[in-house]
Amino acid sequence: MSDPSPSSNPSKLDRRELLKSAAAAGVTSPLLFGASPVAGQSRSANAESPIVAENRKPGTTDWQLTYVRQIPGNRFRTSLVEGYCSQTSVRAGETLDIFLSADPATEVTIDVYRMGYYGGTGGRHIAQLGPFRVETQPVPPVGENRVRECRWQRTTQLTIPNDWVSGVYLGKLSCAAHRYQSYIVFIVRDDRQADIMFQCSDNTWQAYNKWPDSFSLYDSEPQHVLNGTTRVSFDRPYGKCPQVVDQPLSQGSGEFVCWEFPLSYWLEQHGYDVTYVSNLDTHRDAAGLRRAKIFLSVGHDEYWSLEMFHNVKQAIEEGLNVGFLSGNTCCFVAPLSPGSDGRPNRIFYRAGRYGGLLEAEKPIMGPFDLEGPNENTLIGARTVNPFNGSGDWIISKADHWLFEGTGVKNGDRIPGLVGWEFHGDPAPIPGLEVVATGRTTNGGDRSAIYTATIYPGPRGNWVFNASTIFWSMGLSDPPGLVPPHSHYGRPHGPDERVQRITANFLKRCLQG
Repeated sequence: MSDPSPSSNPSKLDRRELLKSAAAAGVTSPLLFGASPVAGQSRSANAESPIVAENRKPGTTDWQLTYVRQIPGNRFRTSLVEGYCSQTSVRAGETLDIFLSADPATEVTIDVYRMGYYGGTGGRHIAQLGPFRVETQPVPPVGENRVRECRWQRTTQLTIPNDWVSGVYLGKLSCAAHRYQSYIVFIVRDDRQADIMFQCSDNTWQAYNKWPDSFSLYDSEPQHVLNGTTRVSFDRPYGKCPQVVDQPLSQGSGEFVCWEFPLSYWLEQHGYDVTYVSNLDTHRDAAGLRRAKIFLSVGHDEYWSLEMFHNVKQAIEEGLNVGFLSGNTCCFVAPLSPGSDGRPNRIFYRAGRYGGLLEAEKPIMGPFDLEGPNENTLIGARTVNPFNGSGDWIISKADHWLFEGTGVKNGDRIPGLVGWEFHGDPAPIPGLEVVATGRTTNGGDRSAIYTATIYPGPRGNWVFNASTIFWSMGLSDPPGLVPPHSHYGRPHGPDERVQRITANFLKRCLQG
């Protein structure tokens, strides 16, 4: 039995052959995925992780979009076919409303895929819905506080089957009248005990969503003043991820494919027992955090409600391990409010800055309604200014258990891993250690100091802050991923050291 270390990982081709042979022989061990023995041992001898069983099923790369086209003068939106869902996350047995629009009107088929590893393909075809006759639905007027809230006619309903495993699901929209496509996205959650809880950063997906053209939280009046006057609604399609506008796969998928998919792919590749939730689940279900041993904040996780902050903070006090494999995390206070139809948690805004505004931020931000607690008291460090930049991840405490088996020494660099946002200003938490630190650059003499940190919780638990949005990019390179190029830097792809550091953290937490 071995850890998912570089030397023990078979190639993708070898892994596929192993899976085929194992399936034929009825073998179900998560070690076929390179999983650590801890991942397998954390479950009873007779209980198999639903993730391992799910990933033995045949996958396909057909989940990827092939043809995407934006409307003239708008690089984010496609009006040819687009849609959204009535909920960000849904349980088995619950019903999801799906709203579609097509211009020109046409029949639309929805192919639903669960995202994961699946022998290196990245997804499994779950269901086909339709075809449905889809008309052109209206672009909503600009509402109070610049909100764009669609009140479209429902196209169809989907009741989630009991055998759909928790995960991120993409619905690929294909048209009879033309070849162009886009996605809808939703999360299937469950209520079971699991080793790892993967939190999708869907609040931040929506905060940056410019649909239909310039209506994200970063499109304010007056322009370039990031105050609290703008609202955004979940009741609208996702445009392309604005930070990666050359990424056709992001059309309609929020930021999942851009930032979070490489971590999901890697976890499921290695057989970790993982369950998926949305930011909204963390907001409204404090007790649900007790289902897992490890909670992961992933990618670009910028917008947190105060309820999210306090729920995770309390869970750490109760013994939850947390990995902030993310950057710019918990930066802005984002209260949730009902939509115009009364459904809860459909609209939010930037109400304040966790820890208060830094001096350098004051000219472009505020005034705000709220000031949240300093996020470094939760994460171990916080977003610092200038918070856009890139750099190498430089090891500063090579003798820490995080680095076991990596062979690193102080001063070693993991190129391009920091960016484009990160954390610095470590908190005075007892036992906190800075495990990596260095300087970022955003062109010219604009730079900041980032700090990756780890600190012990009160019950033998741990909180690790990787301090970069790009961490997932160091774990895997799944099909369809186009790494972002932003703010004078880019991730360099999978790195054996990043893989081992992550495995070491998960192993220590699962052993505790």
